[in-house]
Amino acid sequence: MATRIISAAVGVVIAVVILFLHNTFMLNVAVGLISAGMVYEVLKAGKCHEIYIMSFPAMLYAFLQQFLSVTRYSFLTTFIFVICIFTDFIILHKSIKFEKLFFTLASALLISGAMSTLIILHEADPVNGLMYLIMGLCGAWLADSGAYFIGTFFGKNKLCPEVSPKKTIEGFVGGIFVTGLLFILINFIYSKILSSTTDYTVNINYFMVCILGMLLAVIGTVGDLSASVLKRQCGIKDYGNIMPGHGGFMDRFDSVVFVAPFLYAFVTIFNIYR
Repeated sequence: MATRIISAAVGVVIAVVILFLHNTFMLNVAVGLISAGMVYEVLKAGKCHEIYIMSFPAMLYAFLQQFLSVTRYSFLTTFIFVICIFTDFIILHKSIKFEKLFFTLASALLISGAMSTLIILHEADPVNGLMYLIMGLCGAWLADSGAYFIGTFFGKNKLCPEVSPKKTIEGFVGGIFVTGLLFILINFIYSKILSSTTDYTVNINYFMVCILGMLLAVIGTVGDLSASVLKRQCGIKDYGNIMPGHGGFMDRFDSVVFVAPFLYAFVTIFNIYR
């Protein structure tokens, strides 16, 4: 546990630095590098990473999308990437099976598209964009941390023993309520800081914020378990070893892949800030 805590502390420091520089290109660079790293780790798990003619364009695309996702060039870049991958498939059709083609395509498109919603959320609102970004990350990580600690002390019934042996039903339920309550607290603190440091004020719909936090906890768990199933079927324990005790980029951001797009859809439909 000590290794996990130390690695988590380092991760928090890095996250704070990135968030502090959120109005600079460093946010795009950070999300781009993380996205490219995630694509590489998934391709490595699926034994596709050594097909360089496909894996390199996939990682490059995942990086570039974090700069282009809010521009009119996003679709064009995606189209060029897809054409590039299929061209590679035609050239190497004797040595590359269609499973690897679609695995590479799905990995790059899903991961880069999901992670780019963090950038889109940030750019969508000049006042509350940073808070959307924070909620996108907290929605994925708070539930996991809450479920881990509650499950450690109170967990008795396994949630999905064959997929993730350490997850318990008690931890899962506890993580949902903890995330909902922490979302209320975080947004309350945010409203006070915003009004005291800027000329802006925000009226927060705390009921919808709580519902949002609880839903993100559920969605994040689905993302985490989905990534775990993929690891089991690929015969690996972790996607990487970037952070000791926490695995690779994909191990840390697997929930974000599900949480960020759902958060974007939710705040587009419901007004949590007025």
